[in-house]
Amino acid sequence: MDRRLLRNFDYALLLAAIAIIAFGCLTIYSASKGGKLGLDRVQRQLIAVIIGMVLGVVVASIDTGMLQRISNKLYWFCLAMLTLLLLFGVAHKGVHRWFGYGAFRVQPSEFAKIILIVALAVFLVQRIEKIRTVQTFAQSFLYMMVPMLLIFKQPDLGTCLALMATWLFMLFVMGTDLKNILIFLAACCVLGFAVFHVHGVLKEYQKNRLVSFVDPTADPKGSGYHVRQSRIAVGSGQFVGKGLFKGTQSKLRFIPEQHTDFIFTVVGEELGFLGSVGLLFLYFILIWRGLHIMSSTEDPVARAIAAGVVGLFVFHITINIGMTLGIMPVTGVPLPMFSFGGSSMVSNLMAVGLLEGIGMRRHRIAF
Repeated sequence: MDRRLLRNFDYALLLAAIAIIAFGCLTIYSASKGGKLGLDRVQRQLIAVIIGMVLGVVVASIDTGMLQRISNKLYWFCLAMLTLLLLFGVAHKGVHRWFGYGAFRVQPSEFAKIILIVALAVFLVQRIEKIRTVQTFAQSFLYMMVPMLLIFKQPDLGTCLALMATWLFMLFVMGTDLKNILIFLAACCVLGFAVFHVHGVLKEYQKNRLVSFVDPTADPKGSGYHVRQSRIAVGSGQFVGKGLFKGTQSKLRFIPEQHTDFIFTVVGEELGFLGSVGLLFLYFILIWRGLHIMSSTEDPVARAIAAGVVGLFVFHITINIGMTLGIMPVTGVPLPMFSFGGSSMVSNLMAVGLLEGIGMRRHRIAF
């Protein structure tokens, strides 16, 4: 890497990511009731952080020219990886989302997000002159539909929705006609309503989550349990919280998956409104710096990649925090660099590496 690139290194972006990770490790320890289990989870999270930072540096050192040359190979590698996952992946609770054995598992769909952002960016820039047309919009949808169907088959609805939101945001930033997006979203609403009533398309638990989103009291001890307990926990924290490691809802296990998908409830209960705002402020810095990098880069491929990363982060943050507050459906989407999860942590740090690499090269070096 040319040392002159380091002059444009975005330290605010990196420091925000590190602060989120540190805050997350502390919260994971609390959500795990401390002790040996808490230390074990924090250690595993830190191992993922180290791996993610190493890969993030590697990603940051690759310029967009190289990414353009290998984008097709990355796309086909992604399809092969997702296909093999359905055939040979580890089954857990009826889903096939992991490769590995025992405690060591890798979730390929997390890395598929990063690969598809890069591949789609190159795909869109190659058609930039026709980006506003319905034809290009449809072609990009078909390009994304194949990996999304493979992920949906696992099943993993949350990742599918994340990829769809990222695809739409990238199209919007690159200049597609807004009417294309609005028509697509309207069609999705109609199709979603129809699919909900077609037997076998959605799993029963997925349907129950949607029903509970509309009416949490419909099944208070089943699909609506997560949301009700989550809202109770967040509300009980009030302004300053009950104190770190003193959350009753989390310590008494009223909230399932409190160290992963519902980890924000621990922040709300133990650190209250102030702690929650503090976390949101760190995410604000992360997104702000991402948008700054996106808007300042002179390379269209880099701009599209940055848009994809920002869109992915915004979707995850909005959906995860929204579902703990009961204003978004429960989809199993982790909170970036905060929820417990090795594959998610590594892929998120690779995404930060992409942003840093783009930021360092946002102005062409003059000789």
